Amino acid sequence: MIHSARISVIIPVLNEAENIAATIASTKNVEVIVVDGGSQDSTVQIVKDLGVKVLVSNTASRAQQMNAGAQTATGEILLFLHADTRLPIQFDTMVYRAIASNVVAGAFALRIDSALWRLRLVEMGVNMRSRIFALPYGDQAIFLKAHLFHELGGFANLPIMEDFELICCLRRRGRIAIISTPVITSKRRWQKLGIMQTIFINQVAIIAYLLSISPQKIANWYRR
Repeated sequence: MIHSARISVIIPVLNEAENIAATIASTKNVEVIVVDGGSQDSTVQIVKDLGVKVLVSNTASRAQQMNAGAQTATGEILLFLHADTRLPIQFDTMVYRAIASNVVAGAFALRIDSALWRLRLVEMGVNMRSRIFALPYGDQAIFLKAHLFHELGGFANLPIMEDFELICCLRRRGRIAIISTPVITSKRRWQKLGIMQTIFINQVAIIAYLLSISPQKIANWYRR
């Protein structure tokens, strides 16, 4: 029975003292592994104080951090969670049901933690893309069976777009479920860069990747 399977939640972090406690609080009744990429704030101490396992990565590469967490995870199901994203209540039951419905992987709908009506439109676009094209991104808490993740070789060792590449590989294997109950993610990037600029940057990064432009070049541009 899939309900007897264990879920391991893997959270890559880098200077996430502001968000990590709330994120961990949303991960009830499962194994949680936090992988730090060299935080200079109190992130690691907060995680340790909460009694959660912390791994230290030799790089701030999110792909490598998540792969390191997956290597030590004991769960039959892996769920990759961004440090500024909170899971919904009873997320584990939702994951079990999705995995049991003959899918290769899944993710959640997205909700941005803001009252701005313009971000409701962004959410609508994200959730339509996810359902129509089976193309969720990393901030939607991607999950899949551990044996399939390892069979695929984990996340590609890329400085950016590692979640996009994994989902593209999974789509070739079968159906990807999108759970209608959303995760709640921070508004910080939308607030910092502006809504239209954030959308523009995201879409240009995807197009550049599909055109085989070097992921390192994309990452350098993206992070500027």
